Amino acid sequence: MQTLAGKKILLGISGGIAAYKCAELTRRLIERGAQVQVVMTNAAKEFITPLTMQAVSGRPVSYSLLDPAAEASMGHIELAKWADLVLLAPATADLIARMSAGMGNDLLTTLVLATDAPIAVSPAMNQQMYLNVATQENIATLARRNMMIWGPAAGEQACGDVGPGRMLEPMQLVEQCEQFFSPKPLAGKSVVITAGPTREAIDPVRYISNHSSGKMGFALASAAQQLGADVTLIAGPVSITTPHGVKRINVVSAEDMHQAAMAQATSHDIFIGCAAVADYRPVDIAAQKIKKTADNNDMQITMVKNPDIIAAVAALSVSRPFTVGFAAETQDVEAYALDKLKRKNLDMICANDVSVEGQGFNSDTNTITVYWNGGQHTLGCATKLALSHSIVLTIADQMSSTN
Repeated sequence: MQTLAGKKILLGISGGIAAYKCAELTRRLIERGAQVQVVMTNAAKEFITPLTMQAVSGRPVSYSLLDPAAEASMGHIELAKWADLVLLAPATADLIARMSAGMGNDLLTTLVLATDAPIAVSPAMNQQMYLNVATQENIATLARRNMMIWGPAAGEQACGDVGPGRMLEPMQLVEQCEQFFSPKPLAGKSVVITAGPTREAIDPVRYISNHSSGKMGFALASAAQQLGADVTLIAGPVSITTPHGVKRINVVSAEDMHQAAMAQATSHDIFIGCAAVADYRPVDIAAQKIKKTADNNDMQITMVKNPDIIAAVAALSVSRPFTVGFAAETQDVEAYALDKLKRKNLDMICANDVSVEGQGFNSDTNTITVYWNGGQHTLGCATKLALSHSIVLTIADQMSSTN
C-alpha cells in the first residue's frame, strides 16, 4: 500500500552500529512510495557503505559538505529545500549534541540548520550514554525546538548492556513516518490519557502494584498528538520518555491519579483511561518500615476500594468528555468488556487478553478489540504504536458519527 506516495524523506545516518538497519528502513519506505535521499556522516560510512545505501535508495548518497561538484549549485541548500521530512536514524549522542549546540560542521548538521522541513530524531546509543544528564538535556533541547523524538526502545544492546537506547526497528520508524503524514482528524481536539500502574503504599519502603509498563498509554498519547490533538498524559510510576509535544503529569497512587483525572477531564474533549489502576489500597500506611519478627509468620493488611476513575469521568453531567476505557482480561474477554462498557456508561472500550504471550503487559505488541454501543472492531496483533493509531482513528470516527 502506497501510504507514503510522493513523500520526500531525507534520511540522515550518523555513526552508530544501528546504521546497518538503514538499508532495510530505506527499502521499506520506498515500498510505500516514498522518495528517500540518504545523507551520511563520515562516521556512518564506517558502519555501512554509501554504495549499499545508493543501491537500496536508487539515488547517489551525499556525505561531503565540501564537495565542489555539489556545492557549485549550493547542493546542501537544495537538499534542505527538497525534503518533506528529515529523519535522523540512527541519531547518536554526538549528532544530538552537535545539533543541540547549533553546529553545522558537516553536511548533515548543516542540512538540519538549513531546512524548514519537520525533523524527526531517532536516538541510538549505549544505555548509559542515553541516560547521561548531558544527553537528556540535549534531547530535551531538540524537543523544545519542535523536533520529534522517535524512541529509543529498550532492550539488549550490541555492547551487551540492557536498557534504553536502541534505535526503533525499521518498521516502527516506517509506522512513525506513515502516522506523521496521515490526516489529522483530531486537529482542534484535546485528549487526556491515563497510563501505567499505580502504587499503593504499605509502609515507607513497600507498596502494592501491578505489571503495567505504561507502553500502551504512552503509545496512545503519541498517536493522538500525531493525529492533531492537544494531549495531556497522566502517568503512573514508569520510566518512559514523554512523547514529543505531550504534556505529562506524574502521579503515584490511585488517589493521586483520580485527583489529576478529575481536574483535567472537564477541560478536554476525550478521556482515555488506559492506566492499570489498583482496585484497592491499604487502609493504614505504617509510618515506619514493618519489621519481620520471629513469632509472626503472617501479615494481615486491611484493604479499601480505590476511586473508580473511569466511571467517575463517565458520570460527569457537565462538560463530560467522550470516555474510553480499557479492559485487560484473562478470560471471557468480550463478556467482561461489554459488561464494563454498559455498567460504567462508557462511550467505547478497548479489550485485550493479557494471558496470551506476546501481548499486553510489558510487551511491545498487542491485540485489541474495540467495542461501542452497537458495534465492534478487532485490530490484529501489531505494535502498540500502530494499534494506538488505529484506536485513535476509531475514536475520531465514532465521535463524528455521534455528533
